Amino acid sequence: MSKENFRYYIKVRAALNIPASVIYDELYSVHGDEAPSYRTVRRWAQWFCEGREEIEDEARPGRSITETISENIEQVRLLIDDDPHITIEEMQEQTGLSHGTVQRIITDHLNLKKVTARYTPKDLTDFRPVCVGLNHDSSPVIISHKRHVPS
Repeated sequence: MSKENFRYYIKVRAALNIPASVIYDELYSVHGDEAPSYRTVRRWAQWFCEGREEIEDEARPGRSITETISENIEQVRLLIDDDPHITIEEMQEQTGLSHGTVQRIITDHLNLKKVTARYTPKDLTDFRPVCVGLNHDSSPVIISHKRHVPS
């Protein structure tokens, strides 16, 4: 059941002068842990008794998440495509977006994650593959690379 449905029920029951404790008990007996808390039921019942009509929440202050619009997502994607080693701080400077917004775009919208760097040989000619057999399609099965020591 949605918040609005719970609030509508509270509004109707409060209009019938039913105490908040009874309204809470009714909701809890039917919906269990999904029911709003007693404090929430009491607060909404009081507001409805004082004349409130709306069952929707009032707008809250704070930054909206409208910064994760498609233009910003594309801008971050292009920055990462141009330089995969770019930092979030550099993306912040270039886009004007907050650290959290850039991070949210990277993880939630672009589905990317940071992978730690690994050491790899500078010159692969010093290493040779060790073949231990063949696959069913006759391709070699390579299990590791060993350092080639010239004789």
